[in-house]
Amino acid sequence: MKTQIEIIKSKIFTWEELKFQLEVWRFLNEKIVFTNGCFDIIHLGHIEYLAKASDFGNILIIGLNTDDSVKRIKGDNRPIYDQGAREMTMAALHFVDAVVLFDEDTPYELIKLVQPDVLVKGSDYGKEDIVGADIVRKNGGEVVTIDLVPGYSTTEAIDKITR
Repeated sequence: MKTQIEIIKSKIFTWEELKFQLEVWRFLNEKIVFTNGCFDIIHLGHIEYLAKASDFGNILIIGLNTDDSVKRIKGDNRPIYDQGAREMTMAALHFVDAVVLFDEDTPYELIKLVQPDVLVKGSDYGKEDIVGADIVRKNGGEVVTIDLVPGYSTTEAIDKITR
């Protein structure tokens, strides 16, 4: 019997491992949902967003920015938690099936690999601006936005602490 830590770690994939697992899920006719982000300090907004995203299919894959990617996007003081800690935290959520790192500034290449049935982002993005939407739509998939929970933002939380 696997320990809880083993179960959590089993949801963290390399690109090559994910490629194989995707073949299994496709064979089983699973509906694959993909979203991505830094997910630096997990808060209620993240939990609600990810739980709602998972409801759009059977498998939820999270593309997680590497530390270097977060630094380029958010600045030298980020991330607060390193990618290993962020991977484990995301994989610990029961509605998350896979976590995979990407080092680019956008998850475009990862979305090409995953070919999700549903691509989810927060409603702070216009559907026409969502990276990878072209890939998903070309394959007959769906691009969905989810309203964010007001008052919950990692950047705002950090700003409150550092004021």
